Amino acid sequence: MSWEADPVTLDFIRHLALQNSLQYDGKGQAGSVISRIMGSRPDLRQHGKIIAQLAAKEVADANALASQEGLEHIQAILQNEAPEMLEKKVHTRREGLPDLPNLKGKPVLRFAPNPNGPLSFGHSRGLVINGQYAKDLDGELILRFDDTDTTVKPPMLEAYDSIPIQQEWLCGFKAHRIVIASERMDEYHSYAKKMLTSGHGYVCTCSAESFRQYRAEMTECPCRGNDVKTNLERWEKMNHKEGYKPGEAVLRVKTDMKLKNPALRDWPAARIQTNPHPRVGDKWRVWPLLDFQSAVEDHLQGVTHIIRGKDLMDSTRKQTLLYEHFGWKYPETIYWGRVKVHEFGAFSTSQMKKDIAAKIYDGWDDPRLPTLSSLARRGIQPESLRSFWIELGLTQKDISVPLSTLYSHNTKIVDPKAPRLAFVRNAIALKLNGEFPKNGEISSHSDTEMKPRRYNIDQGVWIEEEDSGKPLRLKDLCDVDEKGNVESIDRSDKRPVVHWVAGGKPSVLTIPLDKEIITVEGILEDNDYQIGTVVQLERIGYAIIEEDGLLMVHD
Repeated sequence: MSWEADPVTLDFIRHLALQNSLQYDGKGQAGSVISRIMGSRPDLRQHGKIIAQLAAKEVADANALASQEGLEHIQAILQNEAPEMLEKKVHTRREGLPDLPNLKGKPVLRFAPNPNGPLSFGHSRGLVINGQYAKDLDGELILRFDDTDTTVKPPMLEAYDSIPIQQEWLCGFKAHRIVIASERMDEYHSYAKKMLTSGHGYVCTCSAESFRQYRAEMTECPCRGNDVKTNLERWEKMNHKEGYKPGEAVLRVKTDMKLKNPALRDWPAARIQTNPHPRVGDKWRVWPLLDFQSAVEDHLQGVTHIIRGKDLMDSTRKQTLLYEHFGWKYPETIYWGRVKVHEFGAFSTSQMKKDIAAKIYDGWDDPRLPTLSSLARRGIQPESLRSFWIELGLTQKDISVPLSTLYSHNTKIVDPKAPRLAFVRNAIALKLNGEFPKNGEISSHSDTEMKPRRYNIDQGVWIEEEDSGKPLRLKDLCDVDEKGNVESIDRSDKRPVVHWVAGGKPSVLTIPLDKEIITVEGILEDNDYQIGTVVQLERIGYAIIEEDGLLMVHD
C-alpha cells in the first residue's frame, strides 16, 4: 500500500509553497520548498518522490494564485492560517555581500597588486569586493603596490599611473590611501632587524638545495643556532656591496622545523636582489619577500580584514606566525575559490607583455586581452563587472563560468541607454519600386525618449547580401518582393523582417574572437554619436563607436 500524506503534512507543504511564492515575488521554486520540507521533517525523506510531486503542484498553484489575485492575497492566507510563516524569514534571498566577521568600527581593506603590468579581469575581483565593502561600510580602501620583486616580476613604471586610474574606473571612487612598498624599505629593514634582535629570525647561508633537504627531513640547519650578534653581522654583510652575493644568504623567520606543513618551516623573509628598481634604482640591496613585506605593511596600515583567494592560505599561516613573534593581532581573513572564465584561458601578465613586444597583440587594450583597459575599450561597463563579482560572492567553491555571464550583466547596464543603429554587412543596393514613405523617422529606442532616427530615401536602400532575392519586410518601412517592388506599407504576412540603411557611409565592424580579429565591412547608418558610445546594431548586437569604425562589444 503506497504512502499518503496526512492533512497536517499537506497543510505544511501548502503553506511552505505559499511562503516561497511570496518571498520570490510570485515565482516560487519547487526545489527550494522540497529542501525546506526535508530539512524540517526528516520523517518524510523516505517518501521523497511523493513529496516532490506534492510540492511541485502546490508551488505551481501558489504561483498561479499570486498571478491571479496578487501577493497581498497570499500574505492574507498565511496571516490567517499560518502567521508563523510570515515571521520566519527562512531562505531569504541575500542581496550583496555577506557581513564582515568580527567587525568593530569601520573596516580597513586593501588591494595589493604587483605593478608589473596593468590590471586584468582577474584583478577586478579583489578590487570590486574590497571596494564594495569599503563603500558600503564607510571604511577605507588602500591601494598598495607590492613592488619589491625586481627579478622575477619586475615593476613596470607606467603601471604606477595606470592602476590608480583603473581602480577609480572600476570602484567608482579613488582609493583612500596609496602605499608604494618600494618607498617604505626603511620600515621593512627596521622590522627585519627587530626580528633578528629578538631571536625570532636568522640569516641563513645554506644553499637552497641543502635547506630543501633540511626542511624535508625536519632538521634544523647549522645557521639556526647562531646568536643575535652573528645574525646582525650577517645582516649587515647582506646589505653591503662587498658582502654576500645573490643566493648566498637569506633572512629566515624562525618557526618550527617540525611543523606539519613544510611551507611554514623557517620560511624566507628577505633576499639579495641586485637588479635596479625602476623607482628607487640600486639604493637597496636586500629586498623583503612578499609574505614578510605584506604582513608588516598590513599591520602598519591598520588593515582589519584581508579578502583573498584560498590558494594564499599558506601565506596567512606564515604571516600569523610572524605576527605572534611581534605580538600583533592578525586581521580577519576571508577566502574565495577560483573563478575560471572559459574564454579567457590562461593569460599571464608576463606572457602578455612578451606577446605585445612580439606584435602578436597591439597593446594592453587589444580587445582580445582580458585587461581592464581592453574591457573598457570594448564597452564593458564598470557597473557590470561589479554586479558580476558581487553575484558570485565569496564562496570558496571553485567556479567555472562562460563570458556570457558577464555579458548578461553588461546588457542590463547598456541596453537602456544604447541607441539602435543599422549596420548592413556585405551590403548590396535594393532599388524600391512603388509608393512608400521616402522621408520619415524611426525610433532609436523603444523604452526611452531618445531622439528618433531620420531617414531620406532617394531610390533605394542597402540590405545585406544574404537577405536579397526573396520577399522581405524592411523594418518600419514596407513589404517588398524579391525584386524590390513595394507590396504593402503595413506588415502583410510573416515574411522575414530585415534591417536596412538609406544613404549611410562605409564602415568596418571589428570582432574579437578568441585570439583572432575578424573585420566585417558594411554600410553604417548616418549618425552623430560620439566616439565611445555603445550602440545596439540591428540583428547583430552591441558595439562601441571608435574613431576608425565599430568594435563589437557582445551579442
